[in-house]
Amino acid sequence: MNSMAMMKKSPTTNTGYDPRWAVVLARDPRADGTFYYSVRTTGVYCRPSCPSRRARPENVGFHATRAEAERAGFRPCRRCRPDRPSLNEQHTSMVAQLCRFIESAEEIPGLELLARKAGLSPWHFHRVFKAVTGLTPKAYAAAHRARRTREQLRRSGTVTAAAFNAGFNSSGRFYETAGRVLGMTPTSYRAGGANIAIQFAIGQCSIGSILVAQSARGVCAILLGDDPETLVRNLQDQFPRATLIGGDRKFEKLVARVVGFVEQPALGLDLPLDIRGTAFQQRVWQALRKIPAGATRSYADIAKSIGAPKSVRAVAQACAANTIAVAVPCHRVVRSDGALSGYRWGVERKRALLQREARA
Repeated sequence: MNSMAMMKKSPTTNTGYDPRWAVVLARDPRADGTFYYSVRTTGVYCRPSCPSRRARPENVGFHATRAEAERAGFRPCRRCRPDRPSLNEQHTSMVAQLCRFIESAEEIPGLELLARKAGLSPWHFHRVFKAVTGLTPKAYAAAHRARRTREQLRRSGTVTAAAFNAGFNSSGRFYETAGRVLGMTPTSYRAGGANIAIQFAIGQCSIGSILVAQSARGVCAILLGDDPETLVRNLQDQFPRATLIGGDRKFEKLVARVVGFVEQPALGLDLPLDIRGTAFQQRVWQALRKIPAGATRSYADIAKSIGAPKSVRAVAQACAANTIAVAVPCHRVVRSDGALSGYRWGVERKRALLQREARA
């Protein structure tokens, strides 16, 4: 057998080229639960983040599940306890329970109360909650209440009924909160945005027409397409009774900034945004804004980063619901195999945006 053939058969070489080995060397806790590795010389299997002394690669094997490792004759490591929930999994489960508590509470729970329920100090709980959800406990509660406010304004017979059904014990506090989260009064929201002024203008770029719209709170829509009239109709559908006002020269400079970013991503784009969505959608959109230009993430990556690894389909739906193109860069999310999937404004536009960013 020649040396090349021996190299191909060498377990050391095979393990060294397996991407999971690099994860084991890095002891990356984010990989816990995605696979396990076993060590022939000790007869144990571990989670990727195990702090034990590193094994020699020729003694290492990989397993997709704990059951697979145990069927192969390996026992759980006593140090990393791969047969028990990891610290990340414990945190995710704990935060999920407290999210349900926040959602069912009549009043927004204070940090001290939440921390006591979690059995952690307020500082540690705040850090863990934000790491899992991408939001602080207060921001999560506010986002949930905003969603409940929108739902009740659509369903309830009166604004007063909506206030109490949304969990507010004071109509004054409801109007104060609703005005902040809706960008308009509750009455205007029930009327489909009546009496709300939204400036907009349409520009042209190499990937077609681009419409930028802005409320008093910030940019509320960036739409891409082939036909300017269709983009205006889409904006009208989004804000059916708002007053749409053609942008002046100052506003057209904002549109020029967005067009410039599409053409030259290295310029960057930092805009005040008026983002409206459910608590889950806001977590996804916030995660999208953290993806740097030139990089991509899978839907599974995003789901994991917000502490909801099983919500891949829901992440995809949140990406599809995004109405602020490029500023909330849902085009940077791809399938796990790297292939481009659906994009609200067309897969070819998604490909063009990614190609530009890769060259920037």
